[in-house]
Amino acid sequence: MASVNTDVVERGNTPAPERKMQGGWNWHPELPLPTSPLAQWPLRPFIILKMVLGGWLPISQKLVVAGMAVLTWFYLTPVPEQTQSFALDWIAFVFLRNLAVFTVLAGGLHLWFYTFARQGNAFRYDKRSFQKGQRFTLGRQVWDNMFWSLVSGVPIWTTYEVIGLWAFANGYIPVMAWADNPVWFVLLFVVLAIFGNIHFYWIHRLIHWQPLYKHVHHIHHRNIICGPWSGFSMHPVEHLLYFSSALIHIVLASHPIHFLFSLQVKALLAPTSHAGYERVVANEEAETGVNVGDFYHQLHHRYFECNYGEPELPFDHWFGTHHDGTEEATKRIRQRIRDSGVTRS
Repeated sequence: MASVNTDVVERGNTPAPERKMQGGWNWHPELPLPTSPLAQWPLRPFIILKMVLGGWLPISQKLVVAGMAVLTWFYLTPVPEQTQSFALDWIAFVFLRNLAVFTVLAGGLHLWFYTFARQGNAFRYDKRSFQKGQRFTLGRQVWDNMFWSLVSGVPIWTTYEVIGLWAFANGYIPVMAWADNPVWFVLLFVVLAIFGNIHFYWIHRLIHWQPLYKHVHHIHHRNIICGPWSGFSMHPVEHLLYFSSALIHIVLASHPIHFLFSLQVKALLAPTSHAGYERVVANEEAETGVNVGDFYHQLHHRYFECNYGEPELPFDHWFGTHHDGTEEATKRIRQRIRDSGVTRS
């Protein structure tokens, strides 16, 4: 998950015209993509700590979502006295709040990058147009993505949240307050983010199992060229699995703020990681801006049998599915697909 940074990033800071692009990309970070320090031996604790802290500080997307979870709890969430029983008014409020937040984020990014093209193709991974055809719901990729995001994604996200708030309010979930342990209260955000990444890897491998891929995950993989609406475009079964990492709160004492974070980090980082651009910049000539994209996952959408997880965790390295963006890695992954007999349905 990319960090928000207003400086030129360390990797990929050479403008695209001065570098030879590999793999037919319009732009990509400098290659090869690095391997997680957790996969390098001997382990270097300070490098690992730097990686973990760098994912949060000085400011990152996860940190922004954590702040939003705090604001959501204090200003945009019904009080526990209301959520002790299911009622249409507060449930509708939560749904409309989630719908509005997601639409503003995904829609705003789409308008900036694609409708108004405010930065042209600067830092755009793949400059091909979004696709059309019968394989897409409503015949167009963007409409397809919006349909599954808003008709399936937001309602299922809201369902998890509503049941969780009800369970917290009735004492069915163990609660930890700030006063109980302020240090652990803060560190729990980091723990939940790491757990969410571990959960994502294994759920992702599961839905690439051919029967589940054919009937469920293929909807998400219609998107070879990704845009902000693509990240949350999933079959309802996949949405149920995707958000199931929040079930950790049943056994892990936490605050409703942590619970909101667990859900929001899944929902709100999907549009940014699939935005199709590495960063938001003021115009085509600018080199500094706000990092949003995830080239590591973009490689997964193009080459399929690779990069199932997050680059910070070494699961792909351990299981031979790490694609570092080079032509050599592409050849290896394609051979792996041929050997395994995996097909897209």
